[in-house]
Amino acid sequence: MLTAVLDLLLPPVCAACGAKGARCCPACLAELSAHPARRLPHPRPSGLPDCWSAGPYEGPVRQAVLAYKERGAVTLATALAEALAFTAITAFTALSDTPGVARALAEGFAVVPVPSARATVGARGHDPVARLAVLAARALRALGLPAHPWPAALTQARPVADQAGLSRAQRAANLAGSLRVSLSANGPPAPHVLLVDDIVTTGATLAEAARALRAAGTRVPAAVTVAATRRRS
Repeated sequence: MLTAVLDLLLPPVCAACGAKGARCCPACLAELSAHPARRLPHPRPSGLPDCWSAGPYEGPVRQAVLAYKERGAVTLATALAEALAFTAITAFTALSDTPGVARALAEGFAVVPVPSARATVGARGHDPVARLAVLAARALRALGLPAHPWPAALTQARPVADQAGLSRAQRAANLAGSLRVSLSANGPPAPHVLLVDDIVTTGATLAEAARALRAAGTRVPAAVTVAATRRRS
């Protein structure tokens, strides 16, 4: 809220490059959706859905994600959600002949965010990925796709350690069994799920989210993120 008020009082600058005139200048806005592609971590963790991202975690994409998550630039949510929606459309187009995606497009799919830890949500004052998932679902639905937001689908089943600095194997062990479908959530609005996260690194978080959703009876043919890191170990 404070960021929105300051935008009214002070000339905004681009959160990605610092140019004056908008929270996300036209050049950086274009860059957010310029390179959607399948970006799978290597090695690919067991259970990871087909994973696509809007771009590598570098340059304007990295700066926009950091500004949105860590610096309170919530006005970037629409731009980041549109990048997610465009990435999803790119993925669905490429995967339209695969049975999982074809059925999701025919029968409908829920857009589910990877949940943030409660302490993180409290510190930030909102759940940034949940906000992106709702906006991305709205954008996809406006384009005629059978997308249904399901922002409260997943919840933490147990505490996990901070992932920063952990190896691939340590991340997988840290996250194993850490998520479940929320008991307080309404039933799935569709039989298929498009998973959403901000960044994919080793893929352990998305794989755990997919495991929890599949255990509850939903199918998870694809995941999309704003960015993908180049981490290999």
